Amino acid sequence: MSVDPETIVRTLLGVAVLIGVATGVLLAARTPVPWAPALAVLRGTLQLAVLSVVLTGIIRDPLWIGVALVVMLAVATTTAARRLGPLRTRLLPVALAMIAGIGVALAVVFVTGAIAFTPRYVLAIGGIVIGNAMTGATLSGRRFVELVDDRWDDVEGWLALGATPRQATADLVRRAVHAAMVPSTDQTRTTGLVTLPGAFVGAVFGGVSPLEAGRFQVVVLAAIITAGAIVSVVLTRLLAAVRTRPVAPA
Repeated sequence: MSVDPETIVRTLLGVAVLIGVATGVLLAARTPVPWAPALAVLRGTLQLAVLSVVLTGIIRDPLWIGVALVVMLAVATTTAARRLGPLRTRLLPVALAMIAGIGVALAVVFVTGAIAFTPRYVLAIGGIVIGNAMTGATLSGRRFVELVDDRWDDVEGWLALGATPRQATADLVRRAVHAAMVPSTDQTRTTGLVTLPGAFVGAVFGGVSPLEAGRFQVVVLAAIITAGAIVSVVLTRLLAAVRTRPVAPA
């Protein structure tokens, strides 16, 4: 189904106004890099435009869907790793955590038959889970590094008493994982009361019955929670063996 030019113009106008308001608020508050959200929206718009064209040709081809998911995973891993510090030291832990969390979540979804194992569903759920796993990796990793930096005196005290690096940061690992799980837990808990998930709304607008859309969304939410939990735990445990004070991420 094509979109008429007037709708496109109105969409662009609405997006431009929203970006202008967000940027104006950030400028008024004198926050660092106030243009970053606007540039993120612009980049996301261009990427979605390209993706829309590309998906027209690959949405039924398992090979190209696999390629698309690998690209998504690579970009998500790199993005999260850059948020935690030097890419050369953070890329491998983030990649291992992402692969573990996403792999387990998607395996359960499709092996149990909760969602049919078809190319379009693999792409849709895979993309959603990868995106949320990236957020979980960023939140847990950044929080862990910040906690270690803030409480380095405590960590050094444990090390001086003979604790291993992992033992010295065990409590900080638990705190970081808890902090990373709060957003997805709250979103899941308030679904249908405070938030209407995009997958649910899109399915209903696409003609799927609300009951079927709700079933699909519950599976997606459970997959997001599972992937996020695994990613957060694995990543923070991989980062836990701290021997020198880390530099808090900017």
